[in-house]
Amino acid sequence: MASVKAGLIQMGLKGNVEQTPDELREQMLAAHVPFIEEAGRKGVQVLCFQEVFDQPYFCPSRDPKWFAAAEKIPDGPSTQFMRTHAKKLGMVIVVPIFEIDDGVYYNTASVLGPDGKYLGKYRKNHIRNTPNGAERFYFTPGNMGYPVFDTPYCKLGVYICHDRHFPEGWRSLALNGAQYIVNPSATPEQMSRAMWDVEQRCAALNNCVFIGAINRVGVEPWDFGAFYGSSFFVDPRGETLVQASEHNDELIVADLELDLIEEMRQKWSYFQTRRPDTYGEVVHGSVVNKPVTHHAST
Repeated sequence: MASVKAGLIQMGLKGNVEQTPDELREQMLAAHVPFIEEAGRKGVQVLCFQEVFDQPYFCPSRDPKWFAAAEKIPDGPSTQFMRTHAKKLGMVIVVPIFEIDDGVYYNTASVLGPDGKYLGKYRKNHIRNTPNGAERFYFTPGNMGYPVFDTPYCKLGVYICHDRHFPEGWRSLALNGAQYIVNPSATPEQMSRAMWDVEQRCAALNNCVFIGAINRVGVEPWDFGAFYGSSFFVDPRGETLVQASEHNDELIVADLELDLIEEMRQKWSYFQTRRPDTYGEVVHGSVVNKPVTHHAST
């Protein structure tokens, strides 16, 4: 039976927001190293960190200071740092960071192969904009679709935080061949705690994939609430495999039995019974405000 050993690292902010982005990055990278090495000792083959893992979740601040946190991919410091560890440990590593590309800023995850080579990136597609989460001040919506990375261990997809509320992306990744999808997040108690487990369990079940959901922990100095951790793995049956604590820096590890994907797809035949010919109105938005037709009873 084909199996992948996957790892997720959740972590609170190291340092404080009065420091420069470069100083904070250095501290966050250093704090991750013991967990990465632990993952290596446990045989983890695919590892992922939380959203913008090397910085605070600065979006509530609307402070231009944080544009200095953005870096190029794959030549920026965080991706280069993790390329060394990916090669050393023979591990696929997903590195979610703040990206700058030709003067445009994105919320992005780079994907590194077990030989340390850069495999590609996913840019967050759904960018929210609310008073306590002004992501559009910093991030441009993604323009790369829903790529799937063919790694030596599995076919890997990435979906970032707010993306997870949109079922179309999960389905696109599954149709593109993803077996395991990671969802690095930064989500606080007041926003989506009630949805955290059920939403991603449903996505795994509806698409017959494994999902690794990562959230940060702790309180950061904005009116945003506490991050509640609770990173977890869910299998294609919608069952939670392993779940982290709500408050601690932590590595969690799970064995993903990939044969279960095909077993569940045969059982539920979701892909065979799809009706894309009927979904056009949803895709193009023409369902909105469409009048309801009432039929007289006979």
